[in-house]
This record gives sequence, structure tokens and C-alpha cells, in this order.
Amino acid sequence: MPYLIDGHNLIGRLPGLSLEDPDDEAKLLARLRAFCAREGSSATVYFDGALLNAANEPARSGVTARFVAPPQSADAAIRRHLERLGRQAPNWIVVSSDAAVAEEARRRRARVESSDAFAHRLLSTTAPSAGPEKPQTPPGPDEIAQWEALFRRGTGEKPD
Repeated sequence: MPYLIDGHNLIGRLPGLSLEDPDDEAKLLARLRAFCAREGSSATVYFDGALLNAANEPARSGVTARFVAPPQSADAAIRRHLERLGRQAPNWIVVSSDAAVAEEARRRRARVESSDAFAHRLLSTTAPSAGPEKPQTPPGPDEIAQWEALFRRGTGEKPD
């Protein structure tokens, strides 16, 4: 299912991210791209307070960023997005802790997930591991001698 996300609301709930960081949006988008790639989903993320010359970023790895210029708000933009979705809204998950946004999402039958709950899921979802690494044993004297002989041949040196 695709996500509609209140970006700054989510940043405030993720350890290691801060609204004071000038790169907070880019860092969140990177995390969301990895998440969406693992989950096979997509997301549209709304951010408040864009400068007038800030362009919306094109979609990458299933994540689209929308920067909302004042006096508009990300909350209002998410509500408008839900309205545009019409009958497709039940196919979306809205991530916000704003009561008015959650109420509008429920009214349109979209799923709602609080920013806290989504942040927890985002942090607990990790890329599949390759399994435990095989422990290395140090090479023995015979193996070292074989490697030394091989390297000497490659450099033109005569083996012992």
C-alpha cells in the first residue's frame, strides 16, 4: 500500500533526526527510500515551510517529496491529496499524528498510522541479512609459503 506521510511530524519521532538539522528532510527521504524498496511500496511525503523557490523533488525509489509553501501547511496538503484520491483513498496509509488529518483519512476510509507507530516500524524493519559470516582462521605456514611463491611469480622474482 502507498503512504501519505507528514514528513516533519515523522522526523520529530525518529532518533538521529532533528528538525534543527538543515538536512533533516533529505535524511528522512533516504530512510523512506530504503524502507519502500524493502517493502515494495511507495510514499508521498509532505513537508511544511518550503521556500518559494524550492522545487518539488521528482520521485526516486518510490518516494515523492512535496514541499508546501506558506501560508499552506502539509496537513492541508495531505487532506487535499486524500480528496483527490476519491475512491482510491482506502488503498492508502496516512502517517500523521495530527488529529484533523487522521480524522479526514478515516472519513475517506484510508488507513491511519500514527507517526510514533510508523517510526517504530521504520526503525525495526531492517534489510535482510546475508546470514552469519564464516569465522576466519589464520593461514598456516604452508598456505603462506604458497601465496608468497604465487606473488613472486607475478612480480618476476624467483621463488626460494
